[in-house]
Amino acid sequence: MHKVTIQPSGQEFQVEDGEAVLAAALRQGFVLPYGCKNGACGSCKGKIVSGTVDYGVYQQKALPDEEKALGKALFCQAKPLSDLVLEARTIDAAKDIQVRTLPCRVQTLERVTQDVMLLGLKLPANERLQFLAGQCLEFLLKGGSRRSFSMGNAPHDDALIQLHVRHVPGGQFTDHVFGKMKERDILRFEGPLGTFFLREDSDKPIVFVASGTGFAPIKSIIEHALNKGISRPMTLYWGGRRPADLYMHAIAETWAARGALKYVPVISDGLPEDAWAGRTGFVHRAVMEDFPDLSAHQVYACGVPVMVDSARRDFLARCALPEDEFYADSFTTQADSAQPASSPK
Repeated sequence: MHKVTIQPSGQEFQVEDGEAVLAAALRQGFVLPYGCKNGACGSCKGKIVSGTVDYGVYQQKALPDEEKALGKALFCQAKPLSDLVLEARTIDAAKDIQVRTLPCRVQTLERVTQDVMLLGLKLPANERLQFLAGQCLEFLLKGGSRRSFSMGNAPHDDALIQLHVRHVPGGQFTDHVFGKMKERDILRFEGPLGTFFLREDSDKPIVFVASGTGFAPIKSIIEHALNKGISRPMTLYWGGRRPADLYMHAIAETWAARGALKYVPVISDGLPEDAWAGRTGFVHRAVMEDFPDLSAHQVYACGVPVMVDSARRDFLARCALPEDEFYADSFTTQADSAQPASSPK
């Protein structure tokens, strides 16, 4: 067993032999930033101030060698080999929310594009799920596997839990959703999970960047902000390959028409028949064109890993965004976590 001290908070907790730092922290009520928990997204990255770790199995893109050389580690994978002092943010907003395992019933199935299904899940009559807008849940599947999905509804609108599921051909769970799942099916999940949610203690303007179904948690956050009357300036960039990929475009346009935010849809691979007259290219580059200086902003980015990774890199390097004002949820798949790049100590 080893002791871990977190700076700058000074909090301490114990880690069992062979246990990862993040797992030990969550088990003892200390919430550190995290996302996929499988070494693929980089959300849990922090600095080792002193001590040594087994770095575990992780994706090279989540912890490049140059960052590792600077003392960085992925706390979802890193296992202490000595007492540690770590530099990381603890997140008080999530610590009082209970993570629970619950059954749910599939109430609605709505196929909004060829490869996106909206699931509406109903909890038992006497249950409610307390969560922060932007958080996710994990379905518990046969054989012990799990699949994570962000909730697209805001906490105040909880008659149904809404999930936006993109079909990944060959994916165990999404093949089932698009093939055999039917209304009234029973599922089990654990949640809420994750640290992607609105930091309400800030008054900085917000830039949201979504690709594909990364819109789901951002929709949850925006609807929560509007319900609470949060008046911070908000700009939403939503990217898709073709216009149909922006499957809730009308809702975002409604927000913009009400003056609640500015909405910028961006299409990367439009065809002539789409007759798209709006912005084109990569969605994070559209942000950079409009916001060459992000030094006074917060950014919330969600979607495919290549978009999230590019946004983090370019916003910090070229737009002066402070590193601790970039919040992300990278939608890694089983394929991402099944290809470990490294397992050195």
